[in-house]
Amino acid sequence: MKVISTNIGSPTTITWNGKEEQTGIFKYPVAEPLFLGKIDVAKDTVIDRVHHAGVNKACYLFSKNHYAYWKNLYPNLDWDWGMFGENLTVSNWDESKIRIGDIYKLGTALVQVSQPREPCYKLGVRFKDQGILKKYIDYGFPGTYVRILEEGKVKKGDELVLVEQSKNELTVKEFYNLLYMRTKDPEILQLALSNKALPEYKRERLKKYSSKL
Repeated sequence: MKVISTNIGSPTTITWNGKEEQTGIFKYPVAEPLFLGKIDVAKDTVIDRVHHAGVNKACYLFSKNHYAYWKNLYPNLDWDWGMFGENLTVSNWDESKIRIGDIYKLGTALVQVSQPREPCYKLGVRFKDQGILKKYIDYGFPGTYVRILEEGKVKKGDELVLVEQSKNELTVKEFYNLLYMRTKDPEILQLALSNKALPEYKRERLKKYSSKL
């Protein structure tokens, strides 16, 4: 797994429900390394800090491997790395194999997989189609947020080296699918509830389903 592109965004004004607002989802490749801080990527734009950035969403990774699928669906867009709002476009980043809690060396930083990305209307704005939200959920490969255990710099060409695999076998894809299941898979649910690398508020929200099993 290797970093294909480092991406940051500038504040961009959009119109949503008749009102103007700003977003940082319009990210584009940059030549310089990115500094991964504890709560965000230096020099990146984060407007809504309730739902973005912070300890559990400090940096967002998306796989280069999924681009071909989306380009086929949206061939008329002006494509570049960073289309999904990711800070790092990475090759062979497979959410069906990567576990919540896995720890990687990334450049000079040390990062831990924390949770998948859940799409919102701003992805629809970027793609000029709110219908992409359902397509994105159905596709099941959402990209991954990481928390920064040790701050550091990452540049294009850096490899992600697995330092410690989580003993909890919950993969990013399994947890992502669980979030959208009407009837929760009991085995996956228990894995999620016992995975301490998942943000506590995520586990708290899932507890109500365990009482129904």
